[in-house]
Formats: sequence, C-alpha cells, structure tokens
Amino acid sequence: MKNIVKKEQAVQKQFLGVDFVVLAIGADTMVTKMLYKTTDHVPFHKHPNEQSGYVISGKYKLKFDGLEYDLSPGDAYAIPKDIEHSLEIIEAGEVIDVFSPIRQDYL
Repeated sequence: MKNIVKKEQAVQKQFLGVDFVVLAIGADTMVTKMLYKTTDHVPFHKHPNEQSGYVISGKYKLKFDGLEYDLSPGDAYAIPKDIEHSLEIIEAGEVIDVFSPIRQDYL
C-alpha cells in the first residue's frame, strides 16, 4: 500500500504502449495518471476492475455499452467492471483513472 506518494516518488509505467504514472495504491483502489499521446491506441478490452476517470487535458472518444462519448477537460466517466470499452485519443493529454480493485497488471 502507498497511501501518500510525493510526485518525485510516483512510479512511471507503460502498458500496451501507453505511458502512465501510478499515483497511489490503497487497500481496494488505485489512482493513476494516464499520459496519452495521439499515437496511442486503446482497443476494446475489459477487466475485473471498475474504472472511473477525470479528464485533465486532451480530447477523447470513449466507447462502451454500444455508445460513444466525446470527452474533454473537466469531463468524468465511470465504466463498470467486465464491460468492453475502448478509447480513441483525439488530442494528447492527461486523464486521472481510479480502479477498484487494484489492477495487478499495473503494478
């Protein structure tokens, strides 16, 4: 568990070509900052983690449940666990994601 993480202690990672930073890990949740580039591609996938996010910067098209959502700074979303979803990066930027339970593949 990493309840308090100073920015200089944040762990830089990469998953499927997408750069991100692990910000904090609690008993049941994980907070990450995704660093999306326009060349990134997040194909349809699903995981056993609920995922909630907040768009800091950039523009995105989130697809799940047969619908498409245009996201810009200030927008937020919640994706239920085990639901297929994808993300198209329209404009590079940063997104805060919270996962519950913790994504073991992000550790």
